[in-house]
Amino acid sequence: MLFDLSQKGPFMFGSLGIPELILIFIVALLVFGPKRLPEIGRTLGKAIGEFKKATDDLKNTIEREVQVEEMKQLAPHITPAAEVVSRDEPVAALPAERTDYTKPA
Repeated sequence: MLFDLSQKGPFMFGSLGIPELILIFIVALLVFGPKRLPEIGRTLGKAIGEFKKATDDLKNTIEREVQVEEMKQLAPHITPAAEVVSRDEPVAALPAERTDYTKPA
């Protein structure tokens, strides 16, 4: 959401308002000139994109590590399936297979 109604101004820029952004743009235009300003904007945009990607990767790595630690803590409480089901003992609860389907059961 671009605007947060609980705060003044756009949520995206925090405490920077339109007059501050215009002032920053004018100073950048005077310092770098109209020819270099688009190049600087592209470079800055790429840098911000790479920074965002790196922070997302770090966040995902931390979340995975937390999940692994949670699984390690839960592992002693989970009984392995090999201990629950034994193939050595016959299963007597299964009904015998019907071969004659012409007569009712």
